[in-house]
Parts: sequence; structure tokens; C-alpha cells
Amino acid sequence: MKTFKKRPSKQLEKFSTVFTQLGLVLVLFIVYVTLEHETEEKQIAIVNYDTTERIYVTDEQQVIYVKEPKLIEPMVDLPTTETKIIDKFKKGDDEIVKTLFTEPKKVATVFVDANTLVVIDEPKNDIDEDVPFLLIEDAPIFKGCERVSKKENKVCFEEQMRKFVQKNFDGQLAQELGLSRGKKKIQTQFVIDKNGNIIDVQVRAPHPKLQEEAKRIIDKLPKFIPGKQRGNPVKVKYTLPISFQIE
Repeated sequence: MKTFKKRPSKQLEKFSTVFTQLGLVLVLFIVYVTLEHETEEKQIAIVNYDTTERIYVTDEQQVIYVKEPKLIEPMVDLPTTETKIIDKFKKGDDEIVKTLFTEPKKVATVFVDANTLVVIDEPKNDIDEDVPFLLIEDAPIFKGCERVSKKENKVCFEEQMRKFVQKNFDGQLAQELGLSRGKKKIQTQFVIDKNGNIIDVQVRAPHPKLQEEAKRIIDKLPKFIPGKQRGNPVKVKYTLPISFQIE
């Protein structure tokens, strides 16, 4: 006699419809209970400081809030005060001064014969004031800059002046004076007159010995070809700063 083993899956398939029906019944029961469930009665109490009255609101009642209109206080007319204006100004004179202009006198026209005119040469404009080096039209010419143009002459003048100071300045003197370390500067200013000579030398230095050294260098400068303004020789003011470093 053959024996067959029972399979759990095949046994459950027989009851699948039963389980489905039971599930539907359970769901319908839960929906019914939910719909028939009664909510508890809610109470809202409004407490005022002046009364103990309570108001109960049920689910069927509707609460309507009415906004009370804002009371506007009537305008009160303020008492008006009279303002007195004191006239401190004196009344002016209303008379208008009229000035009558007389017609200019007629001048007789004078006719001149061109043959009787005398030509007078325009006087030379001598400039006695010192002209700054930066504003001079034709700068003084340093020895060695004779063949350059007017524009290049100022550059050549500055370059030759710098080389001359570097060559003749006694740097050892500045180190021996016991000055503090750092960059020092000597301000010098002089005038190149109409003949090319140096006059009116002014020196300002941090030590008298350096002041004497700067004057010595300026005295050694060669004679210049004088500068010109409007084609005439003039005195030219030149400023020469001398800087050196103390180690």
C-alpha cells in the first residue's frame, strides 16, 4: 500500500477562499465601528476677568466672529493763539536813482600816409628772474652734451651731473662722521648765470662737514653754456640732491 506525504502548501490552497472572506468581513466590521463611533462632546471655556460665564459649543453649532468697528475719537479744535509780527525793519526809500549816459564825443578820423611810417625794432625782452631748470626752453649745456638736440640736452645734463657727483663725492667722509645708519640726503641749489657761471649756492646737509663737501663739489663744476629763454640768455635755477647710504 502506497503512502503519500501531505504538502502544507496544497492544504492551504483549499482554505484560500475562506481566508479571503474572513478578511473582507473583518474590514467591513472595522469600517462600521469607525463610522458609528461617537466623538466626545467638546467644551470651550472663555474666561473673563469680570465674569465667570462659560459658553459651551457643540459640534452642530457654528461660531461666527464679528469684528467690532474701531471707534474714532472726534477731532477737538485746539484754541488758536494770535501771532503778532513786530515790524523791526524801516521802510526803505522807493525812489530809483537814474543815471543818464551821455553819448561819446565823435573823434575825427586821421588818415596816415604809409610812406611816412617809421619802423621801430621790438625791444629785447630781458628776463632778470631765475628760470627753473624744468621750465627753461633751452637748458644750459654741460660739457660733453654740445651735439645733442634740445630735448635730449636736459637728459644729458642730468646724466653728466650725476656722474660728476659720484666721481668727486668723498664717500669715506660720510662714514667717518659717526652718523646713524640709513639713507642720508644733501639738498643743494645754485644758479647758472647768463655767462654760464655758478652763483647763489645754497646747501643743507645733516652735518657741517657734509655741507662743506657739497660746496666743494659744486665749485669744481665746469663752466656751462648758459640757458636761453625766447632766444635770450637767462639765469637758470638748478636743484641738485645728493643721496648716500650709511652702513
